[in-house]
Amino acid sequence: LWPWLLASSGLSALVQLVILPFFPDSPSYLLVQKGNEEACRKAIRKLWGEGDHQAEIDDIMKEKLAMTSTKTLRVLEVIKERSLRWQLYMLMTAMTTLQLCGINAIYFYSFEVFHTAKFEEYLIPYVSLGVGLCECLSSILCSTLIDRFGRKVLLWGGYTLMCSVLALLTMTLSLQHQFFWMHYFSVILIFLFVVFYGMGP
Repeated sequence: LWPWLLASSGLSALVQLVILPFFPDSPSYLLVQKGNEEACRKAIRKLWGEGDHQAEIDDIMKEKLAMTSTKTLRVLEVIKERSLRWQLYMLMTAMTTLQLCGINAIYFYSFEVFHTAKFEEYLIPYVSLGVGLCECLSSILCSTLIDRFGRKVLLWGGYTLMCSVLALLTMTLSLQHQFFWMHYFSVILIFLFVVFYGMGP
């Protein structure tokens, strides 16, 4: 079953490969990058149907003018530019915390935690699959929450809850040999951590 499950991801790639040639090019790409206004109009008609789409073309032209007036910076120029310093710090902080938040450790050690929790050997891959499914579903949920609460609240909330879960997980793993039910609590905490990761960072 597992080889078929892994191979199934190639099915969506195959479908995309077959139908991609029938998709129109992006109107903004055709007008901004290629400079082909006629092809842009044709792509717009294919996407949105017949009608007057001059307002959309005007918007794309404004975007083109804005891009031509903006200077493209190299990496070193971005680092040296004082006006971009704060944005650069924020971006570096967000990316660093994302890498060091502990999700990789959770995925790496979850198999061992499930094994210690006395799950049957054949069930462990399915429980691991459930963890991945939890992350997928929480990411979908996040897309609905981000409009209501904003990115900042979700980041702060996600990281706060993840820190709390990791602290509790450290305790449960330390006490797992003293209380038999601690194993199951650790499994619940792993699922919670993945949910908070999907909803936050």
